[in-house]
Amino acid sequence: MSVGHACHARARASADGPSRRRGRWCKEPPMLENVTDRVKKGLREWTDRLANTEQKQRLHGLSRPGNEYGVDPFGFDLDYSLSAVAPLLWLYRNYFRVETFGIENVPAGRVLLVSNHSGQLPMDGAMIGVAMMLDASPSRVIRSMVEKWVSSLPYVSTFMARVGQIVGTPENCRRLLESEEAILVFPEGTRGINKLWPQRYQLQEFGLGFMRLALETNTPIVPVAVIGAEEQAPALMDLKPVAKLLGFPSFPITPTGLPIPLPTKYRIYFGEPLHFSGRPDDEDSELDKKVRTVKASIQSMLHQGLKERQGVFW
Repeated sequence: MSVGHACHARARASADGPSRRRGRWCKEPPMLENVTDRVKKGLREWTDRLANTEQKQRLHGLSRPGNEYGVDPFGFDLDYSLSAVAPLLWLYRNYFRVETFGIENVPAGRVLLVSNHSGQLPMDGAMIGVAMMLDASPSRVIRSMVEKWVSSLPYVSTFMARVGQIVGTPENCRRLLESEEAILVFPEGTRGINKLWPQRYQLQEFGLGFMRLALETNTPIVPVAVIGAEEQAPALMDLKPVAKLLGFPSFPITPTGLPIPLPTKYRIYFGEPLHFSGRPDDEDSELDKKVRTVKASIQSMLHQGLKERQGVFW
């Protein structure tokens, strides 16, 4: 197996969960390693230029336990993430001009952030992540649960693992919650992010898995509503045959024809924590009642936010 294939294989393992191999992490060839270091340094300098004094303190104050290489059991690398956040910080401040409401509702310790999902591109998750680093108190890194098919994408799986994103299996989520992490969940999955324009801001069916984990681990749920992502890349149609051919969940056709989001104004609402009691192995009908409570809270915030906003781009 070549060095490149070996790196890719280990990155895939990191994205799916804790690696079973406890030896050395795969190193890049010297020339590539030097280029990577220069890019990371440049991105870190960009981050420092974009962030104000308080934001710099927040970013540099983030801590994450890791092994001797600075990587946690899932492949998360804080130093890598602080480099990768530079373009996201620019998007957060200058492109989407994100405003947050109620972020003080997010408690310390283990928590499930349950959000609506939209926009064809997962910018909503990225902006929630930046908000938690820059505007939450204390600042923290959230771990997003991503679809299993994401880990099959070349290079993307490596990037996702290093910035702390995890394939959304119950075991992965359980382990992170037991470590007092903040987990971002999109119960609509691809049903939400790939909605067509006529279904904008209409919540799709929620899965029950997040509620089972909340009950099992005694974790509070903070409902989150994102306004602005629906309009960033409105899908006029979904070419299912093309999506199937490429192995994607969908192949949306947008007005621009390009996978570039429009500069819509983002507003992110964090609701008050919801606490539930019951057994994780209760009947689906009982779990669904609890899930509907979360869904209703998100839908209510969406309605209120849409009523209050003055326009899509400002």
